[in-house]
Amino acid sequence: MSYILQSLGAGETIIARAKFHWLYTGAAWAALLLPGAALLYFLGWCARRPEPFAMGDPVSWYAALAGFFFLWGIVTFLKSMITVWTTEIGVTSHRFVEKHGLFSTHSSEIALPNIEGVKVNQNILGRIFGFGTVKIEGTGVDAVTTPTIADPVGFVRAIQTAKEHPSGKV
Repeated sequence: MSYILQSLGAGETIIARAKFHWLYTGAAWAALLLPGAALLYFLGWCARRPEPFAMGDPVSWYAALAGFFFLWGIVTFLKSMITVWTTEIGVTSHRFVEKHGLFSTHSSEIALPNIEGVKVNQNILGRIFGFGTVKIEGTGVDAVTTPTIADPVGFVRAIQTAKEHPSGKV
């Protein structure tokens, strides 16, 4: 069960949930699959040679380099996907909630009446493909910046709607 569902209070409803953009997971898969394909290619090339994996053979060095990048790709893939699998971002009828963490849970919550400002940050690719970060500033020193999410403008719209209609009904 999700953290947001577990933490709902009496009469509280979920207005919106943020999702990671498909480019985020696509980049994770590319970091894994592209070096993996290169490694398989060079290993196959080495296996067809009369003296596979000879020390001075440049193809053997290419295979070793592809192996290094494949290991790097595994780490990058796991880091990115664990973030996707363990992060929840949402707006309820009473608050903004962000939770992340695999072995331990770290959550940030800001009550809707305490939200003073909401900022969207998108670079040129974010504008074209529809992703960006959202910074929610609360009263005092509270500020939460989301990871890169899909449709940040729509998420900000959901926050504003929740603030204007505390019951969650539009």
